[in-house]
Amino acid sequence: MTDKTNLNKPDTIYSSPKESLARFSFNKEVVDVFPDMINRSVPGYASIIDGIGKIAKQHCADKPVVYDLGCSLGSVSLSIAKQTFSKSPYIIGIDNSAAMIEKCSQHINAFNYGHCIELQQGDLINAELKSCDLVVINFTLQFVEPTLRQSVINKVYKHLKPGGMLILSEKVKHENGEIDDFLIDLHHNFKRENGYSDLEISQKRSALEDVMKLDTIETHKARLNTAGFNALTIWYQQFNFLSLIAIK
Repeated sequence: MTDKTNLNKPDTIYSSPKESLARFSFNKEVVDVFPDMINRSVPGYASIIDGIGKIAKQHCADKPVVYDLGCSLGSVSLSIAKQTFSKSPYIIGIDNSAAMIEKCSQHINAFNYGHCIELQQGDLINAELKSCDLVVINFTLQFVEPTLRQSVINKVYKHLKPGGMLILSEKVKHENGEIDDFLIDLHHNFKRENGYSDLEISQKRSALEDVMKLDTIETHKARLNTAGFNALTIWYQQFNFLSLIAIK
């Protein structure tokens, strides 16, 4: 079914010089341009969304319980719902932004499989999970206070059924400074190719500086191992953006 909501507004938030930069937040201004922002900012985003749906289709048995933690406008939830529709999934999308939840509700209602999805406003730290088959945290953990990230992963592991899966997508930093700088340059060139100016790149990076704290791949793997996940691998990576799967 055709999406009836306006999700095509261009991202021009940082296109003009700002005397003072507010901390980045998922407010109404960002929500209104979010699809354009994320597709022009995250290499391979559409492939990751599509891939998550296909992974869910292969992994999940009938009537799976799925959590999309940090669901934003519902792209992950809709991809899973589309791919697993015949299995009667129950998908719970959780996001701490009221503006996101409001727009997400409009978005998912435009699809005939959107009724599989229930939305809740809340954060990863306090969200109460039930026994589940699949959890997706798609470019969300990086916005959680670093000292609280282990507790989030521990909670996910605790509530996953044996054989359940976590899909974790994150922007990462590299332990080697030279490699890290190289990957950052590749990412910035990607954004330039998608129409962002150097001013936009610089101002957004400054706005995100105290909001998005990146981990290394090694840190993510160690955190997953600490929680109890021993079977894990990277299934997608482009530049300094990647997605992992971990099985309980």
